[in-house]
Amino acid sequence: MQTQNRLLDDLARVAAGAMGTITGMRGEVESRLKEQFERVLTRMNLVRREEFEAVEAMAAKARAAQEALEKRVAALEAAAGIIPPKAAARHRARPAPARAKRRT
Repeated sequence: MQTQNRLLDDLARVAAGAMGTITGMRGEVESRLKEQFERVLTRMNLVRREEFEAVEAMAAKARAAQEALEKRVAALEAAAGIIPPKAAARHRARPAPARAKRRT
């Protein structure tokens, strides 16, 4: 009976040592993977979320300013009696008159 207990005790010690080793290895693997990911992300030259949102807000503001200026220019052209280029193109390119259908 003692040999079986001794065998079980030895197995328990080996298992406990293996668990400790595995836990240590897990921490080491996690830290190495984290370092590797940080290196890869640094090489990819990615933009941070805050920077992206700031540029997005600037673009939205610029778009709104452009639309306001377009309306202002259109109002000034209308007050001055100037026909905008798109409207002038529409006046020049009139559709051909429709032909009457032939009866057979």
